[in-house]
Amino acid sequence: MTEQYGPALLCVRYRFDEKRGVRLKTVEIVVEEKPLVSPRFKDGDVVPVSVAFDETELREQLRKMRAKWDPQLKVWFVRYRLIRGTVLETRIAAE
Repeated sequence: MTEQYGPALLCVRYRFDEKRGVRLKTVEIVVEEKPLVSPRFKDGDVVPVSVAFDETELREQLRKMRAKWDPQLKVWFVRYRLIRGTVLETRIAAE
């Protein structure tokens, strides 16, 4: 198996199917490897969110979340946990 799968091979298992009277050989291999990236923000962090003036639905969502508008920076400040997994998360302003 190591010749066939090389360093991607993690595990070889043998299972028995008594009903059919067969032995099964299975392999577990690595198909993708990526560096582990820790979350950029923690749930309690206050993050800046950019929303254009004409995006009234998004602005209303932020108001309901009690986000604070900063007129000088022209961004909304909201707790990260409230926008995690939403379209607003993609609007986090560059620091």
